[in-house]
Amino acid sequence: MASSDSTSPSWHDLAGRVLGGHRLTEDEGLAVLRSGDEEMLELLAAVYRVRRRHAGNKVRLNFLMNAKSGLCTEDCGYCSQSSISKADIPKYKLVAPEQILDGARVAAERKAKTYCTVISGRRPGEKELDTFCEIARQIKTSYRLNVCLSPGFLTTEQARRLKAAGVDRVNHNLNSSERFYPQICTTHAYQDRLDTLRAVRAAGMEICSGGIVGMGEKDADVVELALRLAELKVEVVPVNFLLPIAGTPLADVRRLNQRYCLKVLALFRLANPGCELRIAAGREEHLGSLQSLGLYAADGIFVGDYLTAKGQPPEEDYRMIEAMGFEVVVEE
Repeated sequence: MASSDSTSPSWHDLAGRVLGGHRLTEDEGLAVLRSGDEEMLELLAAVYRVRRRHAGNKVRLNFLMNAKSGLCTEDCGYCSQSSISKADIPKYKLVAPEQILDGARVAAERKAKTYCTVISGRRPGEKELDTFCEIARQIKTSYRLNVCLSPGFLTTEQARRLKAAGVDRVNHNLNSSERFYPQICTTHAYQDRLDTLRAVRAAGMEICSGGIVGMGEKDADVVELALRLAELKVEVVPVNFLLPIAGTPLADVRRLNQRYCLKVLALFRLANPGCELRIAAGREEHLGSLQSLGLYAADGIFVGDYLTAKGQPPEEDYRMIEAMGFEVVVEE
């Protein structure tokens, strides 16, 4: 058990200041991550005040479809779909439009508010972009879903085309701090990711951007990421916990425990009080029996599978949400 730091702030005082407009500092963020395990319940209770102000007791469900798998030219060390990965995963080009549309049907049936479609690769080809623009129009006509696309890098013109087609937001994760990033990827720069986020914002779409925790980064890197996302005023922040996948460079990296993961969620909520904070990949493995406590900080989860990893059955998510006294968002 981590020992308490006598210099840790009162968590309820800190939450109160955040609710009053205070922007979390680096020192405060580090204090959250390094807080003693015996402070966990006080920390979560304080963070829940911030979550309740902005999201009430609502939980937003999201459904993810991997519409193009593998075949990526980038060397991101955490990713099973990268050019250097030897992971045994399905590899296929963009699936048929009918399959993507059917994914929207499944998303609606599972009570999801957002349908997230992921296209692996550095950036979308023009034909892929045309296809998805047409699919987005059909989804918006047929279902009451937010449409989110994770396409890789985008130009401002490409982002404007997606906006015109009805895409609500684009997912493009920063993944870690700018300092740590070269240790997990060398085929593109951190600035490339920032440029895509700025293109998305310039086009008038919402930004979905978060990170992966547990790749070997330091506490300061996690804090830097949380604060950078706050500066960018990101609307949706997915927090992933590294799933070490055989065949990837990070296959043997295992540094997380359940309590630290909860502190990470608390940090991201305090740094980004008004965002939709989403517990993404690694939720089942790294939070385990403490998944439900994560909802005191987060107001969103994926229901179903992730890119190349399985999630738990949706029925278990529904039961967890109900048991905690939370309510699934049906209409907004």
